Amino acid sequence: MEKNDQSNEMKRRDFLRAGAMVAASALFLPLSGTKVFGALSATQAKKSIPAVKLNNGLQMPMLGFGTNTLGGEVAERCVADAISVGYRLIDTAHIYGNEEAVGVGIKKSGITRKELFVTSKLWVDFAGYESTKKAYQTSLDKLGLEYLDLYIIHRPRGDVKGSWKAMEELYEAGKIRAIGVSNFDPDQLAELMKYAKIKPVINQIETHVFFQEHDSYKDLKKASVQMEAWSPFAAGRNNIFSNPTLAAIGKKHNKSIAQVCLRWHFQRGVVAIPRSTQKSHMTENLIIFDFELDKSDMETIATLDLNKTQFPEWT
Repeated sequence: MEKNDQSNEMKRRDFLRAGAMVAASALFLPLSGTKVFGALSATQAKKSIPAVKLNNGLQMPMLGFGTNTLGGEVAERCVADAISVGYRLIDTAHIYGNEEAVGVGIKKSGITRKELFVTSKLWVDFAGYESTKKAYQTSLDKLGLEYLDLYIIHRPRGDVKGSWKAMEELYEAGKIRAIGVSNFDPDQLAELMKYAKIKPVINQIETHVFFQEHDSYKDLKKASVQMEAWSPFAAGRNNIFSNPTLAAIGKKHNKSIAQVCLRWHFQRGVVAIPRSTQKSHMTENLIIFDFELDKSDMETIATLDLNKTQFPEWT
């Protein structure tokens, strides 16, 4: 979703704080706060990205790398760079048109497959039982992988029931480690639950400080379905990288606005998949486990909620 990438990332630089990059050597704490990962370099940070246990028992990194709008050699480089600095969750989709490039980037990284958590998505044109199975295999072939960790219905359109049945069978056959959905509202998710033999592990939706999705947040927690943010920075919209409220919180913690946003997602238990073309920003986005937003910070960020999408073209 992240368009106007270069201008947005230049704005981010204005809010980088001195010493932010060296913060990677500070303590890293997982969600439980019970295990300490001490004195790690940015390269070693990959070992300390906390994981969330999905409802099928699978462990998924809480912070990953998104690839929407990346293509060709840029996508190859960015995926390889992201993995090199510590990302293990890589998110792509058929409609992004970059699955082949993402696969090349994975190979260039030199990381073994079992260390990665790779997600792709079924586009609406392939909704239905038979077409879903073909689309899954096509994505797998383009990525050059033997299996996916997570396969998602990208949007609730067409024959969702047929698609879900096909995905359940692929899951039961061991070809997918987990299945989920994206952009489902509470009613659409409830409808799927009526016929699903296997509960979706995740709902990947638009959520960020300007669209906090409180109803979906509560419903997903109640249903034990993980919430994932496909645009944790709202693609730079609504001038997020120059927001004075977020800037003040960042100054308080000696952090950038991007880091404040990602920490906010993390403390809410939401998986986030930021995207960047710059290796320095990829690294910056990982350095969010050495500080904590206090109650007043969280309450202040709650006031930024506009309770409306920042992507009206998608509704």
